Amino acid sequence: MSNSEKVSGHLEPWSSLKGKVVLITGASSGFGWEFSIDLAKAGCKVITAARRLDRLKSLCQLINSFQSSSCDTPLAVPLQLDITADPSVIEAAIQQAWRAFGYIDILINNAGVRGTTSPALNLSNEEWDRVFKINLDGAWLCSKYIAICMRDAERGGSIINISSISGLNRVKGTGTLAYSSSKAAMHTMTTVMALEFGAHNIRVNAIAPTIFRSEITKGLYEQKWLPGVLSKIMPLPFLYDASTNPAITELIRYLIHDSSKYVTGNIFIVDAGGTLPGLPIWSSL
Repeated sequence: MSNSEKVSGHLEPWSSLKGKVVLITGASSGFGWEFSIDLAKAGCKVITAARRLDRLKSLCQLINSFQSSSCDTPLAVPLQLDITADPSVIEAAIQQAWRAFGYIDILINNAGVRGTTSPALNLSNEEWDRVFKINLDGAWLCSKYIAICMRDAERGGSIINISSISGLNRVKGTGTLAYSSSKAAMHTMTTVMALEFGAHNIRVNAIAPTIFRSEITKGLYEQKWLPGVLSKIMPLPFLYDASTNPAITELIRYLIHDSSKYVTGNIFIVDAGGTLPGLPIWSSL
């Protein structure tokens, strides 16, 4: 090990997470795909969960190729999970996930949907229900059943909700009523769960990121005007070509590691300062 690696390991102990078991929802693409790979490289055992089982199998095959073929226990296993299913179905899936490695230390509620961009008066009841079913109900049910397992096993743990800057009071935009409301509700859910789950040594935090390059934002990133706009509205240099690493993945590693054992009930904003109030943002365009 080089001296630089030794120093990095001392200053950032969360670089190594060997022995931790993580369940990640929405792992078949985007953030979830990248979280799974990054955490496996850090030494975690990963349970990848989503509806698209074929994609999960491909992801797990990739992750398991990181280790020696002589290892009997895989680094990653797939779990087919539809977070819009009935509570009993989700509960059964969580119990199956728990049995995969014998326990789970961390749940990352990453699955979500932005929904259609529509003025509030044109927003259908069905679309409202769909967005909340995925963004809020699914996260709540996964958290509930994981927390029950953690409580009964007396292991404690960490729950990380992937939210959005759209759920912040200081950020509001037209056409996103269902999405913004669901993410604001997730922030409240995070703080109340942190209050209640703390008695069982379970920490609950949320991460509210800005836009990053992913398959969901592919169309936006293809717009030629975007780099110019981002350079004017972001106080910090915006990593235009970055996906999640290191802006979110390093924070997730920290919230998994025992270094954050006193950290709960927080909404971590990852946005290069773009949502800070009082800045002459739009006037500079």
